[in-house]
Amino acid sequence: MSSDEGSVAPAGHGYGATLWEPDAETVRNARISHYMRWLADRGVQAGNPGAPAGPGSAAPAAVYQRLWEWSVANPGEFWTSIWDYFDVLGDRGDGPALTGTTMPDVHWFPDATLNYARNALRTAWTDPDRPAIIAVSERRGTAELSYAELAAEVARVARGLRALGVTKGDRVVALLPNIPEAVIGLLAAASIGAIWSSCSPDFGTRSVVDRFAQIEPAVLLAVDGYTYNGKDYPRTGVVAEIAAQLPTLKAVVMVGLLGTADVNPPELPAGVQRLGWAGLGDGAQGTKGEPEFEEVPFEHPLWVVYSSGTTGLPKPIVHGHGGIVLEHLKALALHMDLKPGDRFTWYTTTGWMMWNFLAGGLLAGTTIAVYDGSATFPATDRLWQLAADERLSYLGAGAPYLMACQKADLTPKDDYDLSQLRGIGSTGSPLPPEAFTWVYDKVKETVQLGSLSGGTDVCTGFVGSCPLLPVRSGVISGRSLGADVQAFDEHGHAVIGQVGELVLTTPMPSMPVRFWNDTGGKKYRDSYFAEFPGVWRHGDWIEILPDGGCIIYGRSDATLNRGGVRMGTSEFYRVVESFPEVADSLVVDTGRLGAEGRLVLFIQLAPGHKLDDDLTKRVKAALRQQLSPRHVPDEVVMVPGVPRTLSGKKLEIPVRKILLGTPVEQAADPSALANPEVLEAYAPRTTL
Repeated sequence: MSSDEGSVAPAGHGYGATLWEPDAETVRNARISHYMRWLADRGVQAGNPGAPAGPGSAAPAAVYQRLWEWSVANPGEFWTSIWDYFDVLGDRGDGPALTGTTMPDVHWFPDATLNYARNALRTAWTDPDRPAIIAVSERRGTAELSYAELAAEVARVARGLRALGVTKGDRVVALLPNIPEAVIGLLAAASIGAIWSSCSPDFGTRSVVDRFAQIEPAVLLAVDGYTYNGKDYPRTGVVAEIAAQLPTLKAVVMVGLLGTADVNPPELPAGVQRLGWAGLGDGAQGTKGEPEFEEVPFEHPLWVVYSSGTTGLPKPIVHGHGGIVLEHLKALALHMDLKPGDRFTWYTTTGWMMWNFLAGGLLAGTTIAVYDGSATFPATDRLWQLAADERLSYLGAGAPYLMACQKADLTPKDDYDLSQLRGIGSTGSPLPPEAFTWVYDKVKETVQLGSLSGGTDVCTGFVGSCPLLPVRSGVISGRSLGADVQAFDEHGHAVIGQVGELVLTTPMPSMPVRFWNDTGGKKYRDSYFAEFPGVWRHGDWIEILPDGGCIIYGRSDATLNRGGVRMGTSEFYRVVESFPEVADSLVVDTGRLGAEGRLVLFIQLAPGHKLDDDLTKRVKAALRQQLSPRHVPDEVVMVPGVPRTLSGKKLEIPVRKILLGTPVEQAADPSALANPEVLEAYAPRTTL
């Protein structure tokens, strides 16, 4: 965005107030401080030049800034240091860390071999009794697996997969909720070099088939049903429908959550074997208590995750073993300050990349809590109860959950013992300043709130928290190590203190190895490198502040451009959704190149409220005062709900297409939506 076009600045609207700063003890004990001392001992004065003992003589934020600059200026050296500091299990080889000069034609550690599962399970041989997984669910209650028990289960399931003919490079897919069987399945598949992919069981048949059929799986792990909001949802019929459309399947392994897998088994195509989870691995050959790990090249596919697929088939994004191991160790240990034995969760389903990120907690030696159920059942405070009951060190959730807690005026600090809670994570959408303030007023004054932004594309955050950086209202603390994030104007120039396109100018090892079935890499190149050759364009608006803080303004393809003033949608939602009468909202600018259109605001009302002239006037007045007169909507329309993807993101672009005349059934794939029934409400009587 060029300066002459203008932008809506957040200053003066609650942004920037310091809510938390690290004290000397926090800085001294942080894993990132230990890492910098380790670097200094090896002659690398990246974090604090002139202070061989590491951080201590300079302001922590300035120390971090120098470390970040070193990490992006020397990517090969930085990522090699991550391998060595965390003592990654594998053979790094004698070759360079990075080959190639221009993205995407670069390769990481071409001579290295390793295995994700071996690294995730290493605690089983150093501290076997440490809890690896705490499983909490609406239906099953609470259970626990030690690292030794987890390793034994992985060994058993891996033997079973091998007995079914699964070998290195085959695909193992799962229709499972966030339960231990999903983590075990991932690790078992990875241990033999097979490729994992998962969907949440609330996905419809078409959504699952659109994803899994592209990668031609050999084995499907599936659940007979799941429980959510206190209600059971049988899924054996859906499993049968999915299996019928996956011609490469050799077997379906059923996990009987509802107890109906044997009573009412799915009807499978001829030649597809059905067996139960408990019987998997019985009679197979192998060491009973210890998995056998297939060492694979650094970029060997670990899993396939997917784009939302709202306007076409979901893009199957392939990540490699090595890139994920290095990135998740860096993110979890250095940025989130998780240490071995900490208890960590992120509220997620297996269809969102945050589940893969949560599983990465095992790499850092933490105890991960997997929660299967609704975040708001039986009440909105369910996750705070979880944090107290399981003595969590770190609780992550989507930004909408924290905003819902704020709106419900919850006070978790008065209701629960959160003494063990050191960190709270937020992602999925920008977190407004008011939600930051609510956390410190109503949850815990000493907690570090980490708002982060990244994507499925890299299975991590580009920008986020760090124990050396302060937490400020509405501001993401800084750019992540190894992530050369810049804000580009339309000419491809980096800008500071202005809103621009979020780009990365240096490669990261967790960037996709490729898209599946993308011969020649054209779809991959078109997705990220078409606008700025050799530079990754992510598709978000970002402002990088002079002090290194970052503000995300929403998707750059959903920009509101009114009278030459561009603004991301996050600021708009912050104003509208501050009204207690508003449960959710969506805004669309129908303007096209050379012609300004109409600004339409759709509101989903909270129960017991109505959209009358008074509410409309108050909303418009607030937008006029807090944003600009240009951003007062031309229309305010009541809708039964805001359309969202299966991972919870608002569908601004498809709704814009509908308003401009695209038929509803062509604007978005209903099977890719969490609530496709609401789309019809957006069809206009006349084309705008």
